[in-house]
Amino acid sequence: MIKSIVSIAFATALMGSVAFAQTSTSSTTATTGTNGVTETTTTTTESTGVVTEFTPGHALFLRTEATAQPVQYKFDKSVTYVTSDGKVIEASKIRKDSKVRVHYIKQGDDMLVDKVIVTQDRD
Repeated sequence: MIKSIVSIAFATALMGSVAFAQTSTSSTTATTGTNGVTETTTTTTESTGVVTEFTPGHALFLRTEATAQPVQYKFDKSVTYVTSDGKVIEASKIRKDSKVRVHYIKQGDDMLVDKVIVTQDRD
């Protein structure tokens, strides 16, 4: 009985930590066919974590389970802020300790955010 309870508690903790630090990447490969049509390569990534610092229009620092120190994400020319259900919100709604998912494009050493999704407001 105790073994079952410990197993369930461990599994629940493991799922929570994995969900907290999710990062996903998608890409499209550029190819030129025999007919001369070229497809463009684009690599986009999303990362989830908790906001530790936020300066609208400039940068956002995000703490994830995967990193010991917060990671800096810079803002692209146009950034959209939305709730998890897709409702557009003002940048001022993003606060320290908000749980967010950022959609970004890696450009050199910079990670340029074009979308911030608030997944859960701070308590």
